[in-house]
Amino acid sequence: MASISKSERSYIQTSLHSTPALRADGRGLFDFRSVFLETGIAPLANGSARVNVGKSPQEGGGGTEVIAAVKLEVEDVQSGDGVDGGRIACNVSCSPAAYSHVPSNSLDDLQYDYTTVLHQALSHPTLHPKNLGILPKKKAWLLNLDVTILSDAGNAFDVMFMAARAALWDTKVPKTRSVQYAGKKPARVPDENMDVDDISAGLSGFDTRDLSVATDFELADTWDEGEPLEGRDRWPVCISLNIDPPVYYLDATLPEEAATPLRLILLFAFPSSSSPVLQSMKLLGPGELLLSRIKDYLSEGEKYARGLFNALDSKLREEDLRRTQKARSKFSVR
Repeated sequence: MASISKSERSYIQTSLHSTPALRADGRGLFDFRSVFLETGIAPLANGSARVNVGKSPQEGGGGTEVIAAVKLEVEDVQSGDGVDGGRIACNVSCSPAAYSHVPSNSLDDLQYDYTTVLHQALSHPTLHPKNLGILPKKKAWLLNLDVTILSDAGNAFDVMFMAARAALWDTKVPKTRSVQYAGKKPARVPDENMDVDDISAGLSGFDTRDLSVATDFELADTWDEGEPLEGRDRWPVCISLNIDPPVYYLDATLPEEAATPLRLILLFAFPSSSSPVLQSMKLLGPGELLLSRIKDYLSEGEKYARGLFNALDSKLREEDLRRTQKARSKFSVR
């Protein structure tokens, strides 16, 4: 969090409470800064994305920038740490250049806080993709989601979840097919007193039926990189309500965050087949919040989260179409 003087804090708060509200960059209370999104930035990852909020078109820099990448690994369910059906592991790291004013110990705590929020939200059973399993009770995918905050100009939670959702949307799970190794069941040693006509005494040593003794898998050879994660429309978006009662606003800059006593972090999922779901809620800051007002904030948060979700979903579908056409053209050249 940025450090500001008492006069700066008073100026920002007074401007937010004025009619109409004033912000340093001229935005309204519920306006986002410009959002730049790109998927497929890491060729070796199974899915990746870069999101920048607040980048200056003239200078070509600034803003809050986050990159996210997904890597799939095969885990053994029987003898390893694997879980039948697959599992998700999230990690968030912060660039020291983005938090040069933060001591190393505090930076570790900040990374831990970001990781905890991201992992608890995205690894929830209701969001678990069904196509992370490979062989039932034998092999499964481990989905590693690594997020790096390259620069922080405010509203890091929202940008972090935008990048995570974009990377998960971009993720392709390799297509696999099971392989069976067949072997002969060893012949039974005949007993001297065994009646050759007695079938119930055991199987014949001349039994030639193939019996499966082991199962593995192989990757299918297809033109595409795999299939998308199942249920990718369920991944949540984050909306942060910066509250200085009775005023609240969206997409705070670092000075605004320092001048605002409360931040309500809301995670909403919008499944296509059901009503919106509040996945998580976190309240940050030293201020106080009336319990009677939380319901109103949740309703307002859902409305703005829906708008963010629709805009992000539209952009991701455009990126998906662009990358699919690019992959097909590469394959046709071969």
